[in-house]
Order: sequence, then structure tokens, then C-alpha cells
Amino acid sequence: MFNNKINLLKALGIMLIVSGHLEFSLIPMFPPYSFHIALFFFISGYLFKEKYLTDITGFLERKTKSMLVPYYLYTAFYFVVTIIIAELTGKFWGMPVTFKNYILTPFLNSHQLDLSCPLWFVTQLFISLTMFVFIFGKLKQTKTNKLVHFCVFLTLAVLSTFLTNFRYDEFMLVVIRTMFSMFFIYLGYFYKNCIEEKINILNSKWLLGVIALQCILWLTNKDYTPQDGIGLSYILVWGEFDTPIIPVLTSLTGIWMSLFIIKMLYPFVKDNTFLRQMGQNTYHIMANHLFIMYLITSVFLYINNIPVSIREEHDIYWIYNPLKNTYFYFLITMILSTYSGVFLKYVNEKLCLKKINDRI
Repeated sequence: MFNNKINLLKALGIMLIVSGHLEFSLIPMFPPYSFHIALFFFISGYLFKEKYLTDITGFLERKTKSMLVPYYLYTAFYFVVTIIIAELTGKFWGMPVTFKNYILTPFLNSHQLDLSCPLWFVTQLFISLTMFVFIFGKLKQTKTNKLVHFCVFLTLAVLSTFLTNFRYDEFMLVVIRTMFSMFFIYLGYFYKNCIEEKINILNSKWLLGVIALQCILWLTNKDYTPQDGIGLSYILVWGEFDTPIIPVLTSLTGIWMSLFIIKMLYPFVKDNTFLRQMGQNTYHIMANHLFIMYLITSVFLYINNIPVSIREEHDIYWIYNPLKNTYFYFLITMILSTYSGVFLKYVNEKLCLKKINDRI
């Protein structure tokens, strides 16, 4: 059943991802890189259907169709786009073209193409959910106490933050990311089944406590720079945790704050069509927003008569004159990437209807 609050939470989450790539924070004191990926794992756990614990085949079929098929279609599309850009700029924005990089790398570091690298989350989510189904199913067979399950997954997450110095190969990187993420998948499941309708944690008393905890966590921050305000960050995609345990705590405070914001804003935004569409198209936004930002920068370079070759001096996240243009990039990127998803879904529905009509 469609849950509009969770859909709006997804919209907030994807805005946090885009704002993080533009190096600003939508929520003061809660920078996106301190929790935004954990938030999406949490949402996946909230939406998790327990029936899949006894129907792993059905689970894998469904997730392959909804996650991996679009992933490889986007990879093929951006491979073509990257070749075209390489012809124009002289730079190939990706890894060397090999079987490993385009078939196996998606399940390792998922950075075979710069323009689609945010989709690393999709293959990692597939891996994390698959391992979660297996481990959670085994736990339920031996222990029925949900707090025991909670402690097991929490222990795995905490341990993963101590393994950051052991990222000696891509396999170990996946292990670290999976250990960390499974806890937040379970947390989403736990919140839905044990907290949401039973314990009111989204109130002013909790707000004060979470803010107080966040203030304390800032004392441990190692990478704060006043210029951009992005601190307390950890880089899950590369398994980089500056401080053990802290990433788990900042993820918890960030997820709580996100839930609180949605609760407070829901009466005012529940009927907003654009936000609803944004939440329904997070996959497409994640896939396309870097390309849209790339195109915006290209337009700025053209308008200012700057040769496109200057791009070679910067990474894929580079934006033109960020002091002036950051929020413009954010606005245009969210609009275009959201409606790219709306358009692609419309085309897909038309094609499906055509196939049905052809069969009739």
C-alpha cells in the first residue's frame, strides 16, 4: 500500500543526496554525508515485506527486475553518453572498457562510469538486502526476540566502522558496506513494527535530546571546514570512517531528524504533486542528476566563452562558480531529474500497454 509519508521521506532523502554532491546541507547541524545513505537503507527496511524471508526466490526475482535491470540499462546509456563526451572533450569519464568493469565492478565499487557513479547505492542495496534476508531469516529461526535481532545487526554496524583500515581489496569494501547497511535496513523494519504506532519518539523532548547529542558528536568532528559546513561526514561508498562508532550515531540522529521534519511538514506538503513525484522517482534522480549538473556546467562554459577542455582540470562534481550558482544547480537539477523519471515511466507504461494490446 502506498505510504505518502515515506514517499515524502524518500523525496527528502534524494534532495539530501543532490545537496551533498553540491556540498551544502539542507538541515543545519545534520550534514548529508553523516546520514543520507543510511536514511535510504532505513527506508528500504521500512518497506521490507516479511514474506520474503520464506520466499527468497521471489525476492531475488522481484529485486532483479526492479533494481538490476534498470541499473544495467542506465549503464549502457551512460556508456554511450561517455563515449560521445570523450569525442568532444578528449577525456573518457570512466574506467577502462573491460568485461570486469562493466559486468562485475557494479557489484564491487560500482564506479565504472563517472556520470552514473551514484548508482553504486543500487547494487549495494541489492547485496545488503539479499544478505539481510538470509541473516534475518536465520535469526528468526533461532531467536524470536526483536531486541536480540537489533543487537546483532547493531554489532555488525559498529564492527564495520573499525574495519576501515582493512579495505585492502574490493571484496573487503563490500563486506564493510554490507555490515554497516544491514543495521539500518533492520532499523527501518524495527521502527515500523515496534515503534511507529506504539511509542511516540517524534516529539519536542526527543528533539532537544537529539540536538544535544548532535552537539556532542560535533566535538568529535575531524573534517569541519567553515567554508562549506560539511562536517561529521563518512564515506560509505569507500568504507571510510574517520572515527569508529560515530558514523552509526550520526546516522541515527540524522534519520530521526528526517522523520521529525516529515512529521512537522506533512500537513503542509502532503498534497504537493512535485514532491510526490520526486519521491516516486528517486531511482531516476539518483541516476541522472550528475549528468544534468554536467550539462548545466557546459551551458555556463558556453555562455562565458570558456573552452570545454577546462573540465579536465576538475572532477565530475565540478560546478561553475559555486559561490553564486550552487542553489541554481540544485533547483534545476531536482526539477529536470524528477521529470526525467516521470517521462521514462510514462514511456514505459505506453510500451507495456502496446505489448498488451498487441497480444490481444
